[in-house]
Amino acid sequence: MAGKIPQHFIDDLLAKVDIVDVIDQRVSLKKSGSNYGACCPFHNEKTPSFTVSQTKQFYHCFGCSANGSAISFLMEYEGMHFVDAIESLAESVGMEVPRDAKATQVRNDSKPLYTLMESIASFYTAQLRQSPEAIEYLKARGLSGETAKRFSIGYVPDGWDALQKHFPNEEAAMLKTGMLIKGDNGKRPYQRFRNRIMFPIRDKRGRVIAFGGRVLDKQEPKYLNSPETPLFHKGQELYGLYEARKSGQDAGMIIVVEGYMDVVALAQHGIENSVATLGTAANQQHSEMLFRTVSNIVFCFDGDRAGRAAAWRALTATLPCLQDGRDAHFLFLPDGEDPDSVVKAGGAASFNDLLAYRIPIIDYLYQYLSSDLDMSGIGGKAQLAEKAKPLLATIPKGIYKQLALRRLETLIGLSLGSEKAGSRPQPTRPPRNQGDAGLTAMSRAVLLCLQYPSVVQTIAPDDYDLNPELPGADVLLKLIAYCDSTPDITTARLLERFREGQSHAYLVKLATKPYYPDGRELDQTSAELEFAHCIGRLKERSQQKLADRVDPSARTGLLGLKRR
Repeated sequence: MAGKIPQHFIDDLLAKVDIVDVIDQRVSLKKSGSNYGACCPFHNEKTPSFTVSQTKQFYHCFGCSANGSAISFLMEYEGMHFVDAIESLAESVGMEVPRDAKATQVRNDSKPLYTLMESIASFYTAQLRQSPEAIEYLKARGLSGETAKRFSIGYVPDGWDALQKHFPNEEAAMLKTGMLIKGDNGKRPYQRFRNRIMFPIRDKRGRVIAFGGRVLDKQEPKYLNSPETPLFHKGQELYGLYEARKSGQDAGMIIVVEGYMDVVALAQHGIENSVATLGTAANQQHSEMLFRTVSNIVFCFDGDRAGRAAAWRALTATLPCLQDGRDAHFLFLPDGEDPDSVVKAGGAASFNDLLAYRIPIIDYLYQYLSSDLDMSGIGGKAQLAEKAKPLLATIPKGIYKQLALRRLETLIGLSLGSEKAGSRPQPTRPPRNQGDAGLTAMSRAVLLCLQYPSVVQTIAPDDYDLNPELPGADVLLKLIAYCDSTPDITTARLLERFREGQSHAYLVKLATKPYYPDGRELDQTSAELEFAHCIGRLKERSQQKLADRVDPSARTGLLGLKRR
């Protein structure tokens, strides 16, 4: 049960949702034969290779291999977690997500808190309009009314009880969300934020979950964030991600900066794909969250010692996320500068000029590690290798890791076995069969179940008497049972039932793989004939396994007679 949501509900939800409607609201689709097409939203391309099948309720890109159900699309395109995607889809079709009693209570308790935080944000924006001092401050920082509106920037007046007066019946809730602080010795609670410019912090669904406040004068602290609450965990959120997501996808990257004003100032000058951490160092969860939205992250820091230290923490947190197809860079600004001051002085062009000099993460890794080494001698090169090895070990296996190792080999002038260390283990290739794109009979049967679920109905139940010990038989028999019990099941619904299983990744590949090597598609009649042939082959193998148990010496002769 994923996220404490019953599987039957996920199945019912996907039966009610139309993936074409879900995607078309975000990416303009055009009818193309029996499917719909568009340029892929997950990588830059000029010729459309992104297809959506209404029949299968499944999308697939032939360029970058992105694929999945409506749930997967929201997770990838919107950067949502699984549960958030389920809730968003359910809301769109008027379904209530069922949970166990404890989870339901937590969710019900949270609903009014979200509503309250949105109301507080509206209160702050109204207060901004009534404060000439706050408006003048924002103008002096170069912000327009349009930018302030886009980020819902507001103002909280000086004083201790403005919120209590405006929300007289919400004291307990405001304490729970950290908007009020308990008074000492039985005194009344008071406002956490006073006389500050207020920046609402939104989650990936756009809900206000916290606030950041910036003083108008020289008081300390200059910035103040909401505390940890049931809605807000600062190590898991990024300021501006909700607003930057679409621009980040268009640009293919998101820029991580250090403060709210940097994000807002960049957006003011047309650079709308930046986010900021919330008083914490960039961590692995931040990087993974961003990589679900874009393929490249640029960390922007001051060039001083503190900035370099922050960059190193971001580097070590990001290395474990560098699967093939992902990358990260570092941009160090001149001393005394930040993104706000750069764009204020020279506009977007000035910042983009600096951005052109960003450093790839692997180059910075070796640059940082070798900064105090003598790389002209053997000892320095050996020390670099020794320092780099444990960090490179955190990178997932694949081409990216292999290239990172080769870069180290170039620097030290010695082979470290990059081919072996970075390559993926190669599975034994299954024997080729005529017209099956190199797939075994088991894989072909699974492929046909996934892509043409109705083929299961064309064979009598007794004919599915397969030996469960055959490799892959457990998955095939589950697929057959699902297809038999739900005749109208789609590819997407089948795959969701295996989302948390070990076979999910391989099933996704089979769901998008053409049956024939030349890419031709099967019609329904051909699919039924091929499926019957595959099941026949598997029954023969089941019988052979039984015969081997009875008389192992007969194996060679029987295989010779039965091989096709």
